[in-house]
Amino acid sequence: MTKKNIPIIIISNIDYTYSTGTHALKDISLNISKGELIGIMGKNGAGKTTLIRTLNGLIRPQRGSIYINQENIKNETIAQLSQQTGIIFQNPDHQLFSNTVEEEIKFSLKNIYSDKKELQEKTNEILNIFDYERYKSRSPLNLSGGEKKKLALASVVCRNPEILIFDEPTLGQDKKEIEFFIDFIQRQRDQGKTIIIVTHNIEFAYDFIPRILLMSEGRIIADGPTQELLTNKKLIREASLILPQIIQFKNSLEKIGLTIPENIKTEQNLVEYLSMYFKNKKSKSRVN
Repeated sequence: MTKKNIPIIIISNIDYTYSTGTHALKDISLNISKGELIGIMGKNGAGKTTLIRTLNGLIRPQRGSIYINQENIKNETIAQLSQQTGIIFQNPDHQLFSNTVEEEIKFSLKNIYSDKKELQEKTNEILNIFDYERYKSRSPLNLSGGEKKKLALASVVCRNPEILIFDEPTLGQDKKEIEFFIDFIQRQRDQGKTIIIVTHNIEFAYDFIPRILLMSEGRIIADGPTQELLTNKKLIREASLILPQIIQFKNSLEKIGLTIPENIKTEQNLVEYLSMYFKNKKSKSRVN
């Protein structure tokens, strides 16, 4: 097994039931390799958020085990786990509480940099990386929704955890903000970070995430290549999702008699194929 394929996360047979009686996780087992990008999808209540919260100690499974970097996290504190596992929640207001943007970043770095000068230098570096120098004296409460999400991201990333977990990162984001996020994730992967993304955005997952988990009623019902699982109608129904638009369009074309090859899986591939198809068809009609 290569170093890259060594599991950084090993989840074995975990169960969790809330005090309300909701059985949120049912016998979940999962390995995630170091440096991997993986998505988790399913309808609301499927267990996605509960699962990711077990990875930083916010939720403690009542059965089973979780190992991170080959260490059982059962007795580790949330503070200890946050050094290696950073979660960026769906609602940034749940993790922003300082008076200014600068103080928010500085607070996240205090446990790492005890020297005041070094702390300020690192704070300035993070502000520049995320283009927050102009906002540093502003209250996080006065930022836009997209800027709040980016600040929540910065406050976690500045601690340099090995594992980054995102809960609905594209929700409420415009095209520019989503492009920033994709570029950011690619740069983090280049640094060897392990990325876990919970999302309802089927187009984003289909185009960008190589491996996907589908969850339903507290169980993992499928785990595999994203473009394979998200074109499986049976699994899509079971996970209460919809087919990606590219697949819906291909199905519509096939209904009118135009067969699209199986290897056409992206919008660009389809446009190129159709362009060539109609070009060839036009050439043949001229010959005839």
